Amino acid sequence: MSKPAKASPPFKISAKSPLKIALVEDQPKVRDNWSQLINSFPDLSCICICKTGEEALRLIPEAKPDAVLMDIFLPRMSGIECTSRLKALVPEVRIIILTAMNDEELVFMALEAGADGYLLKRTKPADLRAALLDVLNGGAPMTSEIARRVVESFRLKAKTRDESLRLSAREEQILLLLAKGHSNKMIADNLEISVDTVCHHLKHVFEKMHVSSRTEAVVRYMASKTQAVN
Repeated sequence: MSKPAKASPPFKISAKSPLKIALVEDQPKVRDNWSQLINSFPDLSCICICKTGEEALRLIPEAKPDAVLMDIFLPRMSGIECTSRLKALVPEVRIIILTAMNDEELVFMALEAGADGYLLKRTKPADLRAALLDVLNGGAPMTSEIARRVVESFRLKAKTRDESLRLSAREEQILLLLAKGHSNKMIADNLEISVDTVCHHLKHVFEKMHVSSRTEAVVRYMASKTQAVN
């Protein structure tokens, strides 16, 4: 999976000409309905229609649309892979994933591939238009239930991280002394334990915090305490 594309600067919307939209959809009926819907708005124009990801990679860079509506389930090459490869070819193009599925894993895969928004196909016409205008102004439009799942996922991950940071009383004592600049020997003397025991505790602290140095451990520990206070 490629790294997420860097955010593009806001698009300058002109009232003189319609915004150019490309559509990537393999189902003929759905393709016709969406293209007609796009063209029904005076400020939007469907200038490029692709049936497959391969066709999109060939036609879209040349067509130079302002935004792309991308189906996620395409034959051979998925919409996620197509998004990643399109972003490599034309980094400035905005891509909104369109799908009937609100699968959380697919959402994150699409966003990691460089998608700028994620909408369900049952999105209302007015909301689709608003999403296209939003994405071209630097926004990241998502259907509300998709956005809610993303937020819930981040909360769950944050909770898991907090739970993994549960330290024993002795480990907290050692971290507090580390924060004061104490060496392992000074910590051992202060707590009346051996240096080997200090090293053993530090090893477990590093594993729990997923860090590799004393400085990282102290920084993360102090940050967690600051967040708890706030």
